[in-house]
Amino acid sequence: MITVTDQQDIKKEKILDAAHQRFLHYGYSKTTMNEIAGDLSMSKALLYYYFPDKSQLYVAVMQKIATDYLKILEGRINTFSNLKEAFVFQINTQHDFIVTNYNFFDFFRLNEQNLPDAIWDIVEKVHQSEIDLLVNTINNEAAKGNIKAVENPSEIISLLLDALHGVRVSSVSNKKTMFHRKEDLEEIHNKRLLLADIFIKGLLN
Repeated sequence: MITVTDQQDIKKEKILDAAHQRFLHYGYSKTTMNEIAGDLSMSKALLYYYFPDKSQLYVAVMQKIATDYLKILEGRINTFSNLKEAFVFQINTQHDFIVTNYNFFDFFRLNEQNLPDAIWDIVEKVHQSEIDLLVNTINNEAAKGNIKAVENPSEIISLLLDALHGVRVSSVSNKKTMFHRKEDLEEIHNKRLLLADIFIKGLLN
């Protein structure tokens, strides 16, 4: 038997899916609550019952797609045969996630200096999961004797991820933004792989 709570959860999930598709295709700024309600054949009042405003709906969608991303990372813990495989996986997975959801992230570009705390909490959780994945691999490789033991792997990986995040194309080297132009993402992706390769060689030597 489907309870009232189950029905509400189903409706909420449908709202999140519909909103994600709208944000994905049109971006946050060009999406309205009316359009999302229309996609669902739902009254605007009912949509606002579940989500009082568009920003709260956006945060909920962000939480949903971030959870899916975290499941991908968590599913690969203790599965890598070497350091390079782990680092390439992390860089490729993050790249694919950003490319796939590029329009969705226009909220970040529009509000980069004033992102809600709820968004930063999600970003921090994702960042920590990426650190945990790579630290786990370093510790495993050290335990196998493939590399020397690293005293502070969390700090080192955090520093590396910061460096990877700072990689940008030469044409906009002086313009620091959280999200780059879509046409620059592939160049940045390749540079990140190169930087990670240099880092890995340093651990192996």
